[in-house]
Amino acid sequence: MRIRFFSCIALAFALLACQTKQQQVYSPNGNIKVTIGVDNHNRAYYTAQYHSETVINNSYLGYTLSGDIDLTQFRLDGFTQLTHDDTWEQPWGEQRVIRNHYNELTMRLISLANPDLSMSVVVRAYNEGFAFRYIVDSQNNIGGKAEIVDENTEFCLPWDAQAWSGPTNHTNFLEALWTKSAVSEKDTVATPMTIEVRDDLYMVIHEANLTNYSSLDLAPAKREDTKTTLKATLVPWSDGVLVKTTFPFKSPWRTVLLANKPGDLITSYMELNLNEPCKIEDLSWIEPGRYIGIWWGMHMKDYTWEMGPKHGATTDNTKRYIDFAAKHGFKGVLVEGWNKGWEGDWTIIDDHFNYTEAYPDYDINYLCEYAKAKGVRIIAHTETGGAVENFENQMDSAFSYYHRLGINAVKTGYVNPKHNGKEWQRSQYGVEHYRKVVETAAKYEIMIDNHEPAMPTGIRRTWPNLMTGEGVRGQEWNAWNAAGGNPPYHTCVLPFTRGLAGPMDFTPVIFNFNNKVLPDVHPESTIAKQLAEFMILYSPLQMAADMIENMEGQDGMDFIESCPTTWEETRVIDAKIGEYIVEARKVRDDCQPTGKEPQAGAWFVAAITNEVARDIALTLHFLDSNASYLATIFQDGIDADYQTNPYSLEISEQMVSSQSTLHLHLARSGGVAIRIEKIQE
Repeated sequence: MRIRFFSCIALAFALLACQTKQQQVYSPNGNIKVTIGVDNHNRAYYTAQYHSETVINNSYLGYTLSGDIDLTQFRLDGFTQLTHDDTWEQPWGEQRVIRNHYNELTMRLISLANPDLSMSVVVRAYNEGFAFRYIVDSQNNIGGKAEIVDENTEFCLPWDAQAWSGPTNHTNFLEALWTKSAVSEKDTVATPMTIEVRDDLYMVIHEANLTNYSSLDLAPAKREDTKTTLKATLVPWSDGVLVKTTFPFKSPWRTVLLANKPGDLITSYMELNLNEPCKIEDLSWIEPGRYIGIWWGMHMKDYTWEMGPKHGATTDNTKRYIDFAAKHGFKGVLVEGWNKGWEGDWTIIDDHFNYTEAYPDYDINYLCEYAKAKGVRIIAHTETGGAVENFENQMDSAFSYYHRLGINAVKTGYVNPKHNGKEWQRSQYGVEHYRKVVETAAKYEIMIDNHEPAMPTGIRRTWPNLMTGEGVRGQEWNAWNAAGGNPPYHTCVLPFTRGLAGPMDFTPVIFNFNNKVLPDVHPESTIAKQLAEFMILYSPLQMAADMIENMEGQDGMDFIESCPTTWEETRVIDAKIGEYIVEARKVRDDCQPTGKEPQAGAWFVAAITNEVARDIALTLHFLDSNASYLATIFQDGIDADYQTNPYSLEISEQMVSSQSTLHLHLARSGGVAIRIEKIQE
């Protein structure tokens, strides 16, 4: 919803190529300068500076299309500039009100090899970074097919810095560990790539508004005139073509975040601003919140997805979960394995999954009514096993059916590296399928939790029913990864890498670390860290993952029951990527508390650390002055340790104000979670 408009002033000036061959655009605060132009070899390029320091050397731009159509050498046709400044409100998110303030520069080009084709490079400079995209058209506005066989976008860096990235080779579903190494040593990697230039300079390369296009990867490339070069590498179709489209077409935005502190990367909303405004008029049915699910029991081998003596998705078992959800303030219950098709190897491409027929021991009509009476919703699960055509053929009827039942959220799944056994999930085919799911779901007032997705790029602004997604090495790896689960540093990296792309369904909160199947595999954390991850690993649909019998009676549940999943604002108090993060979030000013959730004006604070124990002095300067608060602190016990005593949890209360400083101890791979409520006069 747009709530304020400052200005959108077009400053058009057509400049002939003979007058100037380059132009600059500055961020509103003047700290970022991006130059675009055409060099003496007729190549389009850009450079960037941050606080007068070069952060992108001359980097080339352009395309190669099928039929040997060359879009790499150009005649300059002029520049246009404008500025834009407004604010808009998220229906849910880490920040309620977002300012969209940028200066824009467009460079118009005519292809020398194909004069009937024109290309524009549009650059937007924000205070926290910049972005650019291509718009390709024919001079006579004639349509027709276009096939991209190479995108020549470069990011030429003046240093070979250390960077956090996740590889795309030899891994599936974007579920690799994010690791740190020199840029030049990288294999092909997914974005976001987070580069630590030094302690006071950070850069993130990603993309925004991925629409009718292929996902962006990056790979080192050789150029003799610069230190390190990264080149765009798009995920192809099975026939090798990268993007199949028609004239005119435009690319997603290629984004570069720049910050002096790692925490400032998290509180940038440039990616959202580069997407189109919301297309859903009535947002009343979109309901962020906490949920539980019949899920962890499958990973612990207590339940099965398919029907049988250990079937998890039975009527009686689901009723137990609904009762627990109602008692503890959860809005939803995810039920996996409810529908027919789970027998045998369901990852074989086939039409075995049926999305409207329940197993005989699961009474879906009764359970939806039972849940509704208790103020809870069933969350449906639509695993495809990669059989995308089968899903699309049933999607309208299934979503219509769910809507009639009162189901307003669906978790989708694609446990197969290729759609229909043919196309990569992050190819243009996959990207367009995922969009079709979200748009169809919106028609039936259904929220989507997209598992095995393409990397998010801010589409949630346009379609806010796209609530969250996987594309992350989540909690499930702590159940069955024989290598030992996720290492302690993992969740200290995710907010600065995968989390920058959008909400992630990591599924935190395990209370019972006993694994009967793989005794040595369990969360490498303390209980306090599990609580803190519920807030730090952001998702508007946030799952407390453990089985309900393990959560019942746990003292830490008081924090989970009270923690919202949408916020007025977010602040990163302190952080070092891969080591620790301290974060504060304020309860929305327009919140309507349910259950144990506090009133507007309350704050939640969480901190986690890697395998190193550390002490934190937390100054509460973000609280309102001249007000008193009650802080409830859930922290590692004095004897807590993720290897020897992960269950030690200490809970205390303390009166605090904006002048207070809390001295907190985090055990090895430990954490702290704090609820701070204003004392009403």
